[in-house]
Amino acid sequence: MAFTLKSSFHATSSQPRLLIRNLNGPKSRSFISASLHSPSLHRSTSINDSNLTHRYTSILLSSPRNFNFTVRASTAAENTPQPSSSASSSNRQLIVVTSAITILVAVVDRVLYKLALVPMKPYPFFLAQLTTFGYVVIYFSVLYTRYRMGIVTDEMLSLPKLPFVAIGVLEALSLASGMAAAAMLPGPAIPILNQTLLVWQLAFSAIILGRKYYLNQIAGCLLVAIGVVVAVASGSNAGQMLSGVDFVWPAIMIASCGFLAAASIFKEFVFIDAKKRLKGNSVDIFVVNSFGSGFQALFVLLVLPFLSNLKGIPFAELPSYLKSGVGCFLNMGTSAPGCDGAPLLPLLYIASNMAFNISVLRLIKISSGVVAALVLTLSVPLSIYILSLPLPYLPTGASLSPFFLCGSVILVLGLILYNLPQPAKQNSNMA
Repeated sequence: MAFTLKSSFHATSSQPRLLIRNLNGPKSRSFISASLHSPSLHRSTSINDSNLTHRYTSILLSSPRNFNFTVRASTAAENTPQPSSSASSSNRQLIVVTSAITILVAVVDRVLYKLALVPMKPYPFFLAQLTTFGYVVIYFSVLYTRYRMGIVTDEMLSLPKLPFVAIGVLEALSLASGMAAAAMLPGPAIPILNQTLLVWQLAFSAIILGRKYYLNQIAGCLLVAIGVVVAVASGSNAGQMLSGVDFVWPAIMIASCGFLAAASIFKEFVFIDAKKRLKGNSVDIFVVNSFGSGFQALFVLLVLPFLSNLKGIPFAELPSYLKSGVGCFLNMGTSAPGCDGAPLLPLLYIASNMAFNISVLRLIKISSGVVAALVLTLSVPLSIYILSLPLPYLPTGASLSPFFLCGSVILVLGLILYNLPQPAKQNSNMA
Protein backbone atom coordinates (compact mmCIF):
# COMPACT_ATOMS: atom_id res chain seq x y z
CA MET A 1 0.00 0.00 0.00
CA ALA A 2 1.31 3.49 -0.72
CA PHE A 3 -0.22 6.19 1.37
CA THR A 4 1.33 8.73 3.68
CA LEU A 5 0.24 9.57 7.20
CA LYS A 6 1.67 12.84 8.61
CA SER A 7 1.18 14.50 11.98
CA SER A 8 2.56 17.97 12.65
CA PHE A 9 2.20 20.46 15.51
CA HIS A 10 2.69 24.21 15.80
CA ALA A 11 3.46 26.26 18.86
CA THR A 12 0.15 28.08 18.66
CA SER A 13 -1.94 24.95 18.20
CA SER A 14 -2.94 22.56 20.94
CA GLN A 15 -4.53 20.09 18.53
CA PRO A 16 -2.53 17.68 16.36
CA ARG A 17 -3.27 17.65 12.68
CA LEU A 18 -3.53 14.29 10.95
CA LEU A 19 -3.09 14.10 7.20
CA ILE A 20 -3.72 10.95 5.11
CA ARG A 21 -2.85 10.68 1.47
CA ASN A 22 -3.76 7.64 -0.60
CA LEU A 23 -1.21 7.36 -3.38
CA ASN A 24 -2.51 4.34 -5.24
CA GLY A 25 -6.16 5.21 -5.58
CA PRO A 26 -9.17 3.65 -3.89
CA LYS A 27 -9.23 -0.12 -3.98
CA SER A 28 -10.68 -1.11 -0.65
CA ARG A 29 -12.44 0.26 2.38
CA SER A 30 -10.32 0.55 5.51
CA PHE A 31 -10.59 1.59 9.09
CA ILE A 32 -7.63 3.33 10.72
CA SER A 33 -7.37 4.47 14.28
CA ALA A 34 -4.38 6.55 15.38
CA SER A 35 -3.63 7.31 19.02
CA LEU A 36 -1.10 9.85 20.21
CA HIS A 37 0.48 9.53 23.64
CA SER A 38 2.70 11.98 25.52
CA PRO A 39 3.28 12.77 29.18
CA SER A 40 1.14 15.90 28.92
CA LEU A 41 -1.20 15.20 26.02
CA HIS A 42 -3.42 12.40 24.80
CA ARG A 43 -5.28 12.60 21.55
CA SER A 44 -7.10 9.83 19.67
CA THR A 45 -8.19 10.15 16.09
CA SER A 46 -10.34 7.68 14.18
CA ILE A 47 -10.88 7.69 10.47
CA ASN A 48 -13.64 5.57 9.00
CA ASP A 49 -14.35 4.58 5.44
CA SER A 50 -10.98 5.72 4.10
CA ASN A 51 -10.14 4.33 0.71
CA LEU A 52 -6.82 2.56 1.07
CA THR A 53 -4.95 -0.33 -0.44
CA HIS A 54 -3.83 -3.23 1.69
CA ARG A 55 -0.18 -4.02 1.02
CA TYR A 56 2.34 -1.50 2.37
CA THR A 57 1.99 1.47 4.67
CA SER A 58 4.34 4.45 4.89
CA ILE A 59 4.05 6.64 7.98
CA LEU A 60 6.11 9.82 8.22
CA LEU A 61 6.25 11.60 11.54
CA SER A 62 7.47 15.13 12.02
CA SER A 63 7.00 16.59 15.45
CA PRO A 64 9.21 18.49 17.87
CA ARG A 65 7.82 16.43 20.68
CA ASN A 66 8.21 12.78 21.51
CA PHE A 67 4.87 11.27 20.62
CA ASN A 68 4.17 7.57 20.37
CA PHE A 69 1.85 6.43 17.60
CA THR A 70 -0.25 3.30 17.57
CA VAL A 71 -1.83 2.68 14.17
CA ARG A 72 -4.27 -0.12 13.50
CA ALA A 73 -5.57 -0.75 10.00
CA SER A 74 -7.90 -3.40 8.65
CA THR A 75 -9.58 -3.81 5.30
CA ALA A 76 -13.28 -4.38 4.77
CA ALA A 77 -12.55 -7.88 3.60
CA GLU A 78 -11.22 -8.62 7.06
CA ASN A 79 -14.17 -6.94 8.79
CA THR A 80 -16.77 -8.70 6.64
CA PRO A 81 -18.08 -11.73 8.53
CA GLN A 82 -17.30 -14.98 6.79
CA PRO A 83 -20.14 -17.45 6.16
CA SER A 84 -20.48 -19.72 9.15
CA SER A 85 -20.54 -23.46 8.69
CA SER A 86 -23.15 -23.73 11.46
CA ALA A 87 -25.96 -22.64 9.12
CA SER A 88 -24.98 -25.24 6.53
CA SER A 89 -24.70 -27.92 9.23
CA SER A 90 -28.10 -26.97 10.63
CA ASN A 91 -29.70 -27.16 7.18
CA ARG A 92 -28.10 -30.56 6.57
CA GLN A 93 -29.48 -31.84 9.87
CA LEU A 94 -32.93 -30.54 8.91
CA ILE A 95 -32.73 -32.37 5.58
CA VAL A 96 -31.72 -35.61 7.33
CA VAL A 97 -34.57 -35.36 9.84
CA THR A 98 -37.12 -34.45 7.15
CA SER A 99 -35.87 -37.31 4.95
CA ALA A 100 -36.28 -39.79 7.80
CA ILE A 101 -39.82 -38.54 8.47
CA THR A 102 -40.64 -38.72 4.75
CA ILE A 103 -39.38 -42.31 4.52
CA LEU A 104 -41.51 -43.28 7.52
CA VAL A 105 -44.61 -41.56 6.14
CA ALA A 106 -44.01 -43.06 2.67
CA VAL A 107 -43.82 -46.58 4.08
CA VAL A 108 -46.97 -46.04 6.16
CA ASP A 109 -48.71 -44.61 3.09
CA ARG A 110 -47.86 -47.63 0.91
CA VAL A 111 -48.91 -50.09 3.60
CA LEU A 112 -52.18 -48.29 4.33
CA TYR A 113 -52.97 -48.09 0.61
CA LYS A 114 -52.65 -51.85 0.40
CA LEU A 115 -54.90 -52.21 3.45
CA ALA A 116 -57.42 -49.67 2.10
CA LEU A 117 -57.79 -51.77 -1.05
CA VAL A 118 -59.01 -54.70 1.04
CA PRO A 119 -62.50 -53.19 1.50
CA MET A 120 -62.23 -51.00 -1.62
CA LYS A 121 -60.90 -53.72 -3.95
CA PRO A 122 -63.68 -53.26 -6.55
CA TYR A 123 -63.34 -49.46 -6.36
CA PRO A 124 -59.69 -48.38 -6.72
CA PHE A 125 -60.67 -45.87 -9.40
CA PHE A 126 -63.20 -44.29 -7.02
CA LEU A 127 -60.52 -44.04 -4.30
CA ALA A 128 -58.11 -42.38 -6.73
CA GLN A 129 -60.67 -39.77 -7.78
CA LEU A 130 -61.71 -39.18 -4.18
CA THR A 131 -58.14 -38.29 -3.24
CA THR A 132 -57.58 -36.20 -6.39
CA PHE A 133 -60.64 -33.98 -5.97
CA GLY A 134 -60.94 -34.22 -2.19
CA TYR A 135 -57.44 -32.88 -1.67
CA VAL A 136 -58.29 -29.73 -3.59
CA VAL A 137 -61.02 -28.89 -1.08
CA ILE A 138 -58.83 -29.75 1.91
CA TYR A 139 -55.71 -27.95 0.69
CA PHE A 140 -57.54 -24.76 -0.24
CA SER A 141 -59.34 -24.81 3.12
CA VAL A 142 -55.99 -25.02 4.89
CA LEU A 143 -54.60 -22.31 2.59
CA TYR A 144 -57.50 -19.98 3.42
CA THR A 145 -57.01 -20.58 7.15
CA ARG A 146 -53.29 -19.84 6.90
CA TYR A 147 -54.07 -16.70 4.89
CA ARG A 148 -56.42 -15.49 7.61
CA MET A 149 -53.70 -16.17 10.20
CA GLY A 150 -51.22 -14.08 8.22
CA ILE A 151 -48.92 -17.00 7.40
CA VAL A 152 -49.76 -16.78 3.69
CA THR A 153 -49.41 -13.28 2.24
CA ASP A 154 -50.91 -11.54 -0.78
CA GLU A 155 -47.48 -11.58 -2.42
CA MET A 156 -47.41 -15.39 -2.18
CA LEU A 157 -50.85 -15.68 -3.74
CA SER A 158 -49.87 -13.32 -6.57
CA LEU A 159 -47.01 -15.52 -7.78
CA PRO A 160 -47.21 -16.44 -11.50
CA LYS A 161 -49.63 -19.30 -12.07
CA LEU A 162 -48.07 -20.70 -15.24
CA PRO A 163 -45.68 -23.03 -13.33
CA PHE A 164 -48.68 -24.38 -11.38
CA VAL A 165 -50.50 -25.02 -14.65
CA ALA A 166 -47.44 -26.94 -15.89
CA ILE A 167 -47.39 -28.97 -12.67
CA GLY A 168 -51.08 -29.82 -13.04
CA VAL A 169 -50.73 -30.83 -16.70
CA LEU A 170 -47.65 -32.97 -16.04
CA GLU A 171 -49.19 -34.77 -13.07
CA ALA A 172 -52.40 -35.41 -15.01
CA LEU A 173 -50.40 -36.78 -17.94
CA SER A 174 -48.40 -38.97 -15.55
CA LEU A 175 -51.61 -40.34 -14.06
CA ALA A 176 -53.24 -41.03 -17.43
CA SER A 177 -50.20 -42.60 -19.08
CA GLY A 178 -49.35 -44.59 -15.97
CA MET A 179 -52.84 -46.06 -15.74
CA ALA A 180 -52.82 -46.91 -19.44
CA ALA A 181 -49.48 -48.72 -19.21
CA ALA A 182 -50.31 -50.45 -15.90
CA ALA A 183 -53.34 -52.06 -17.50
CA MET A 184 -51.06 -53.81 -20.04
CA LEU A 185 -48.00 -54.64 -17.92
CA PRO A 186 -47.42 -57.49 -15.46
CA GLY A 187 -47.50 -56.40 -11.82
CA PRO A 188 -43.80 -56.95 -10.92
CA ALA A 189 -42.65 -54.90 -13.93
CA ILE A 190 -44.41 -51.72 -12.80
CA PRO A 191 -42.30 -50.87 -9.69
CA ILE A 192 -39.16 -51.78 -11.62
CA LEU A 193 -39.96 -49.41 -14.47
CA ASN A 194 -40.89 -46.75 -11.91
CA GLN A 195 -37.24 -46.57 -10.85
CA THR A 196 -36.52 -44.60 -14.01
CA LEU A 197 -38.02 -41.69 -12.05
CA LEU A 198 -34.61 -41.14 -10.43
CA VAL A 199 -32.86 -40.96 -13.81
CA TRP A 200 -35.46 -38.49 -15.07
CA GLN A 201 -34.96 -36.38 -11.93
CA LEU A 202 -31.24 -36.11 -12.51
CA ALA A 203 -31.68 -35.21 -16.17
CA PHE A 204 -34.39 -32.57 -15.63
CA SER A 205 -32.58 -31.09 -12.64
CA ALA A 206 -29.52 -30.51 -14.83
CA ILE A 207 -31.51 -29.25 -17.85
CA ILE A 208 -34.18 -27.09 -16.18
CA LEU A 209 -32.43 -25.91 -13.02
CA GLY A 210 -28.84 -26.02 -14.31
CA ARG A 211 -27.62 -28.16 -11.41
CA LYS A 212 -24.34 -30.03 -11.64
CA TYR A 213 -23.69 -33.39 -10.03
CA TYR A 214 -20.49 -35.11 -9.08
CA LEU A 215 -19.66 -38.49 -10.53
CA ASN A 216 -20.21 -40.23 -7.19
CA GLN A 217 -23.71 -38.71 -6.95
CA ILE A 218 -24.68 -39.95 -10.39
CA ALA A 219 -23.23 -43.39 -9.69
CA GLY A 220 -24.98 -43.45 -6.31
CA CYS A 221 -28.38 -42.71 -7.88
CA LEU A 222 -27.87 -45.46 -10.45
CA LEU A 223 -26.87 -47.92 -7.71
CA VAL A 224 -30.00 -47.03 -5.74
CA ALA A 225 -32.18 -47.69 -8.80
CA ILE A 226 -30.38 -51.00 -9.50
CA GLY A 227 -30.79 -52.05 -5.88
CA VAL A 228 -34.53 -51.45 -5.97
CA VAL A 229 -34.84 -53.35 -9.25
CA VAL A 230 -33.00 -56.34 -7.75
CA ALA A 231 -35.09 -56.21 -4.57
CA VAL A 232 -38.44 -55.81 -6.31
CA ALA A 233 -37.67 -58.42 -8.97
CA SER A 234 -36.76 -61.05 -6.36
CA GLY A 235 -38.60 -64.26 -7.10
CA SER A 236 -39.61 -63.08 -10.57
CA ASN A 237 -38.31 -64.49 -13.81
CA ALA A 238 -36.78 -61.31 -15.15
CA GLY A 239 -36.21 -62.83 -18.55
CA GLN A 240 -39.89 -63.71 -18.98
CA MET A 241 -41.39 -60.73 -17.14
CA LEU A 242 -42.00 -58.61 -20.26
CA SER A 243 -42.27 -61.44 -22.75
CA GLY A 244 -45.28 -61.02 -24.99
CA VAL A 245 -45.68 -57.35 -24.00
CA ASP A 246 -45.54 -54.79 -26.76
CA PHE A 247 -42.56 -52.47 -26.33
CA VAL A 248 -44.81 -49.39 -26.39
CA TRP A 249 -46.28 -50.11 -22.94
CA PRO A 250 -42.98 -50.14 -21.00
CA ALA A 251 -42.06 -46.99 -22.94
CA ILE A 252 -45.32 -45.32 -21.88
CA MET A 253 -44.69 -46.27 -18.24
CA ILE A 254 -41.20 -44.79 -18.44
CA ALA A 255 -42.68 -41.63 -20.01
CA SER A 256 -45.17 -41.50 -17.13
CA CYS A 257 -42.25 -41.38 -14.70
CA GLY A 258 -40.73 -38.60 -16.81
CA PHE A 259 -43.90 -36.49 -16.50
CA LEU A 260 -43.92 -36.98 -12.73
CA ALA A 261 -40.22 -36.11 -12.44
CA ALA A 262 -40.74 -32.94 -14.49
CA ALA A 263 -43.62 -31.92 -12.22
CA SER A 264 -41.36 -32.36 -9.19
CA ILE A 265 -38.63 -30.23 -10.77
CA PHE A 266 -41.18 -27.51 -11.57
CA LYS A 267 -42.18 -27.50 -7.89
CA GLU A 268 -38.54 -27.01 -6.99
CA PHE A 269 -38.35 -24.20 -9.54
CA VAL A 270 -41.39 -22.52 -7.92
CA PHE A 271 -39.62 -22.45 -4.55
CA ILE A 272 -36.42 -21.04 -6.06
CA ASP A 273 -38.24 -18.42 -8.14
CA ALA A 274 -40.52 -17.42 -5.26
CA LYS A 275 -37.53 -16.70 -3.04
CA LYS A 276 -36.31 -14.17 -5.59
CA ARG A 277 -39.72 -12.59 -6.08
CA LEU A 278 -40.44 -12.44 -2.34
CA LYS A 279 -37.05 -10.83 -1.61
CA GLY A 280 -35.56 -13.74 0.28
CA ASN A 281 -38.75 -15.03 1.86
CA SER A 282 -39.95 -18.53 1.00
CA VAL A 283 -43.42 -19.37 -0.26
CA ASP A 284 -45.71 -21.41 1.97
CA ILE A 285 -45.92 -25.05 0.86
CA PHE A 286 -49.73 -24.94 0.91
CA VAL A 287 -49.65 -22.33 -1.85
CA VAL A 288 -47.76 -24.81 -4.04
CA ASN A 289 -49.84 -27.80 -2.90
CA SER A 290 -53.19 -26.04 -3.37
CA PHE A 291 -52.65 -24.54 -6.81
CA GLY A 292 -50.76 -27.59 -8.08
CA SER A 293 -53.53 -29.93 -6.91
CA GLY A 294 -56.20 -27.58 -8.26
CA PHE A 295 -54.82 -27.55 -11.79
CA GLN A 296 -54.16 -31.29 -11.63
CA ALA A 297 -57.80 -31.92 -10.70
CA LEU A 298 -58.93 -29.67 -13.54
CA PHE A 299 -56.97 -31.59 -16.17
CA VAL A 300 -57.90 -34.96 -14.68
CA LEU A 301 -61.53 -33.90 -15.01
CA LEU A 302 -60.97 -33.19 -18.69
CA VAL A 303 -59.56 -36.69 -19.32
CA LEU A 304 -61.93 -38.48 -16.93
CA PRO A 305 -63.82 -40.31 -19.74
CA PHE A 306 -60.51 -41.64 -21.07
CA LEU A 307 -59.38 -42.73 -17.60
CA SER A 308 -62.64 -44.50 -16.80
CA ASN A 309 -62.50 -46.45 -20.05
CA LEU A 310 -58.95 -47.52 -19.23
CA LYS A 311 -60.29 -49.02 -16.01
CA GLY A 312 -63.00 -50.89 -17.89
CA ILE A 313 -65.76 -48.53 -16.76
CA PRO A 314 -67.81 -47.08 -19.63
CA PHE A 315 -68.29 -43.37 -19.10
CA ALA A 316 -72.08 -43.80 -19.19
CA GLU A 317 -71.82 -46.16 -16.20
CA LEU A 318 -69.43 -43.94 -14.24
CA PRO A 319 -72.13 -42.25 -12.09
CA SER A 320 -73.50 -45.59 -10.86
CA TYR A 321 -69.96 -46.85 -10.25
CA LEU A 322 -69.14 -43.78 -8.18
CA LYS A 323 -72.39 -44.18 -6.24
CA SER A 324 -71.50 -47.77 -5.38
CA GLY A 325 -68.01 -46.61 -4.42
CA VAL A 326 -69.46 -44.09 -1.98
CA GLY A 327 -71.62 -46.82 -0.45
CA CYS A 328 -68.62 -49.09 0.03
CA PHE A 329 -66.45 -46.25 1.36
CA LEU A 330 -69.08 -45.44 3.99
CA ASN A 331 -69.80 -49.14 4.56
CA MET A 332 -73.45 -48.54 3.82
CA GLY A 333 -76.02 -49.84 1.36
CA THR A 334 -75.79 -52.80 -0.97
CA SER A 335 -71.99 -52.63 -1.19
CA ALA A 336 -71.52 -52.98 2.58
CA PRO A 337 -71.23 -56.81 2.86
CA GLY A 338 -67.93 -56.86 0.93
CA CYS A 339 -66.52 -53.69 2.44
CA ASP A 340 -65.34 -54.76 5.89
CA GLY A 341 -62.77 -52.31 7.23
CA ALA A 342 -64.34 -49.25 5.64
CA PRO A 343 -64.44 -46.36 6.29
CA LEU A 344 -61.57 -46.64 8.81
CA LEU A 345 -58.92 -48.08 6.49
CA PRO A 346 -59.62 -45.73 3.54
CA LEU A 347 -59.67 -42.73 5.87
CA LEU A 348 -56.37 -43.77 7.42
CA TYR A 349 -54.90 -44.07 3.94
CA ILE A 350 -56.19 -40.62 2.93
CA ALA A 351 -54.72 -39.05 6.08
CA SER A 352 -51.35 -40.75 5.55
CA ASN A 353 -51.32 -39.83 1.86
CA MET A 354 -51.90 -36.16 2.65
CA ALA A 355 -49.09 -36.26 5.22
CA PHE A 356 -46.91 -37.96 2.63
CA ASN A 357 -47.58 -35.30 -0.03
CA ILE A 358 -46.87 -32.48 2.41
CA SER A 359 -43.69 -34.15 3.68
CA VAL A 360 -42.36 -34.72 0.15
CA LEU A 361 -43.07 -31.11 -0.82
CA ARG A 362 -41.35 -29.91 2.34
CA LEU A 363 -38.31 -32.03 1.46
CA ILE A 364 -38.24 -30.59 -2.08
CA LYS A 365 -38.39 -27.09 -0.60
CA ILE A 366 -35.40 -27.50 1.72
CA SER A 367 -33.30 -29.80 -0.49
CA SER A 368 -34.08 -30.85 -4.08
CA GLY A 369 -36.27 -33.08 -6.18
CA VAL A 370 -33.42 -35.57 -6.56
CA VAL A 371 -33.12 -35.99 -2.79
CA ALA A 372 -36.89 -36.50 -2.57
CA ALA A 373 -36.69 -39.14 -5.32
CA LEU A 374 -33.91 -40.96 -3.45
CA VAL A 375 -36.01 -40.98 -0.29
CA LEU A 376 -39.04 -42.37 -2.13
CA THR A 377 -36.86 -45.02 -3.74
CA LEU A 378 -35.59 -46.12 -0.34
CA SER A 379 -39.15 -46.52 0.90
CA VAL A 380 -39.95 -49.18 -1.73
CA PRO A 381 -38.00 -52.16 -0.28
CA LEU A 382 -38.98 -51.11 3.26
CA SER A 383 -42.65 -51.21 2.25
CA ILE A 384 -42.19 -54.62 0.61
CA TYR A 385 -40.64 -55.94 3.81
CA ILE A 386 -43.49 -54.60 5.98
CA LEU A 387 -46.10 -56.02 3.60
CA SER A 388 -44.40 -59.42 3.76
CA LEU A 389 -45.30 -59.60 7.46
CA PRO A 390 -48.72 -60.75 8.73
CA LEU A 391 -50.93 -57.67 9.07
CA PRO A 392 -54.58 -57.06 10.01
CA TYR A 393 -56.76 -57.91 6.97
CA LEU A 394 -53.56 -59.39 5.37
CA PRO A 395 -52.77 -62.28 7.71
CA THR A 396 -50.93 -64.57 5.28
CA GLY A 397 -47.79 -62.50 4.66
CA ALA A 398 -45.15 -63.54 2.13
CA SER A 399 -41.61 -64.90 2.02
CA LEU A 400 -38.72 -62.88 0.62
CA SER A 401 -35.91 -64.37 -1.45
CA PRO A 402 -32.18 -63.68 -0.91
CA PHE A 403 -32.35 -61.31 -3.89
CA PHE A 404 -34.37 -58.93 -1.75
CA LEU A 405 -31.57 -58.65 0.81
CA CYS A 406 -28.98 -58.31 -1.95
CA GLY A 407 -30.94 -55.52 -3.61
CA SER A 408 -31.39 -53.73 -0.29
CA VAL A 409 -27.63 -53.83 0.33
CA ILE A 410 -26.96 -52.38 -3.15
CA LEU A 411 -29.50 -49.63 -2.46
CA VAL A 412 -27.85 -48.64 0.83
CA LEU A 413 -24.43 -48.61 -0.82
CA GLY A 414 -25.83 -46.28 -3.47
CA LEU A 415 -27.13 -43.90 -0.80
CA ILE A 416 -23.74 -43.90 0.93
CA LEU A 417 -21.98 -43.22 -2.38
CA TYR A 418 -24.33 -40.33 -3.18
CA ASN A 419 -23.71 -38.71 0.22
CA LEU A 420 -19.92 -39.01 0.28
CA PRO A 421 -18.30 -35.74 1.46
CA GLN A 422 -17.35 -33.42 -1.38
CA PRO A 423 -14.31 -31.12 -1.65
CA ALA A 424 -14.65 -27.98 0.44
CA LYS A 425 -14.65 -25.73 -2.61
CA GLN A 426 -17.97 -26.20 -4.38
CA ASN A 427 -19.93 -24.16 -6.87
CA SER A 428 -23.23 -22.75 -5.70
CA ASN A 429 -25.14 -24.74 -8.28
CA MET A 430 -23.74 -28.07 -7.15
CA ALA A 431 -26.43 -30.29 -5.68
